[in-house]
Amino acid sequence: MCARRFLLAILILILLFVAGAFAIYQWGARALVSQAVPQGHFRAAEAGAGPDYSQAANWLARPGIADDPSQWSPESAPTVTPVVAGVRTFYLQPTTYLARDRWNAPLNPGGDSEYRSRLFVQSQASAFSQLGEIWAPRYRQAAYGAFLLNSRDAEQALGFAYSDVAAAFDEFVKTIPADAPIILAGHSQGALHLERLLREKIAGKPIAGRIVAAYVVGWPISTTADLPALGLPACTNDNEGGCILSWMTFGDPPNPDFIFNEWEKTKGYDGGERRHADTLCVNPITGTKDGVAPPSQNAGTLIPSADMQSAALSVGAVGARCDKGLLILSGQVPQMGSFTLPGNNYHVYDYALFWGSIRRDAERRLAAWSH
Repeated sequence: MCARRFLLAILILILLFVAGAFAIYQWGARALVSQAVPQGHFRAAEAGAGPDYSQAANWLARPGIADDPSQWSPESAPTVTPVVAGVRTFYLQPTTYLARDRWNAPLNPGGDSEYRSRLFVQSQASAFSQLGEIWAPRYRQAAYGAFLLNSRDAEQALGFAYSDVAAAFDEFVKTIPADAPIILAGHSQGALHLERLLREKIAGKPIAGRIVAAYVVGWPISTTADLPALGLPACTNDNEGGCILSWMTFGDPPNPDFIFNEWEKTKGYDGGERRHADTLCVNPITGTKDGVAPPSQNAGTLIPSADMQSAALSVGAVGARCDKGLLILSGQVPQMGSFTLPGNNYHVYDYALFWGSIRRDAERRLAAWSH
């Protein structure tokens, strides 16, 4: 990656935390809401016609696309030879539309939003690229202002975005071989839609047997009130396929009160109570629920080089442990300075801090799934 891409990525990711971290989080500053929430009311027509996902132009990544961002790999990344051929990854990007002129982004927004979309496919979905094909749909995602308040307009915008995700997944499943193993991955708004996709398209259906793993990252999951409805269990060890990984990254000491104070007021997918203590944490370094790992076990943190001209993996720099539903960092955590979010929150680096370990984890789960 060039220096400009890395520098902009840091700034962009901070905005994206505000944009799509947690729909149930109510931002306290009225000024921010007034300046960020889309104008007027939700109108589906403003987002344009529904996408035809049989057309390659409606995908950010898929086989046959020129300059596919998912095929990028950092310097020094080891080559992976998957034990099973033909894996397909369905990836959902976080919020990249930061304007407030509408509740849902256009399918092809262009400009900075297009740049941000490609950046996320490159820096997150690429972790799975050596295992097989990456499919990342464009979708008319909810604008970031939809996450700043709980309203009928915001609810409709999220539902509208999901309708595109569901259509893309249907086309994806129709196009790939009927027995192909599938990895699901998403972050922030993408993870929220992935949870609904698991509930509506996978849980209790034959396709559930084809899921190698689901990486539902940067969005809380209650192990008691949410997880049973998703149709797959939490990953309890690193040699298990057909399971869910989820984590939210914090430095030590963490302060997640601004997340959980509101989240605990909402009901889970089964109508039960959501509690901070029940939040799912699967350590991406160990691949285990509630796991603990020293820095030496991390297969690589994605960071820029000293001259900011390229990206490389820093192996063994960052460790992590699950503690009360959070993933707490240890070791030589990269100096993020003012880019670390309030509460010691590293949400914006949920994938980058563990890029090499995520790739290794997916490789192991594919081996487990195949046996």
